[in-house]
Amino acid sequence: MPDEYAIDAAQFARTLIEQRRTQMKGGLYHLNQVQMAFNTNRIEGSALDAEQTRYIYETRTVAGDNVSVDDVVETVNSFELFDEMLDRMAEPITAATMKDYHRILKRGTADARRPAFAVGDWKRQANVVGGGGTTPPAEVSEAIEDLLTRTPEQMSFEDIVDFHHAFEAIHPFQDGNGRVGRMLMFQQCLQNGIMPFIVLDAQKAFYYRGLHEYWETPGFLRETFRAMQDAYYACFEAFVEIAD
Repeated sequence: MPDEYAIDAAQFARTLIEQRRTQMKGGLYHLNQVQMAFNTNRIEGSALDAEQTRYIYETRTVAGDNVSVDDVVETVNSFELFDEMLDRMAEPITAATMKDYHRILKRGTADARRPAFAVGDWKRQANVVGGGGTTPPAEVSEAIEDLLTRTPEQMSFEDIVDFHHAFEAIHPFQDGNGRVGRMLMFQQCLQNGIMPFIVLDAQKAFYYRGLHEYWETPGFLRETFRAMQDAYYACFEAFVEIAD
C-alpha cells in the first residue's frame, strides 16, 4: 500500500532513533515518550495526568497529592520500554521480545512482588478482558507461537490490527497486556513503513468497542486506528525534517 502521508513513516522512525541518540529536547522523540506513556498507562487506570507524566520524564520528579508509587514506576518503565523498542527496531518480534517488554514494564511494581504474578513470563492464572474469557494459561505459549507463525514478514495496516486483536484476545500476561500490545503495534508500524500512532485515552471507549466487536465488524477498530493515525500525523509531522 503506498504511503498516504506527505512525510513517510520511515522518516518518522529515523527521526525517533536519531533524536533518542542525541537526547533532543522538545522534538518528536521527547513528545512521543510523554504522550505514549501518558495515554497507554491512563487507559489502564493510571491516575497521573499528562502534565505529571511530562514532569516525570523531564525532571524525574512528580507533583500532586496521593500519587501512587506504582503509577510512577510504571510511567518510568514505559519510557524505558519505548527506548527498548527503538533498540529492537531491526529485529523480528518473537515470544522472547514480548516477555522482555513485559519484564521492563512491570519490574519494581507491587505486582512483581506477588508470587503468582510472573513478570516477564506468561500468565499462571486465568484472566478475562472486557468480561470475556481469554486463552488458558497452559495454552498461551502455543497460541503465541501460532500467532507469530501466521504473521507475514511484510505486514499491512490490516495485518497489524489483526495481530493486535489476536494478541489481546490471547491476553498472555497476568497484567500489562494492553501496554505491551500497543508497543508491539507501534513497532510493527515503524518496521513496515506504516505511519505509527498512539492509542488515545480519550478514545478508549472506541478502542475497547473495536476489540470487542472485531470478529463481527473488524472495520470499526481499523477505522478507529486510522483516525488515531491521522491525529498522530497532524500532531507530530511538523517535528520531522522532510527528507531530500
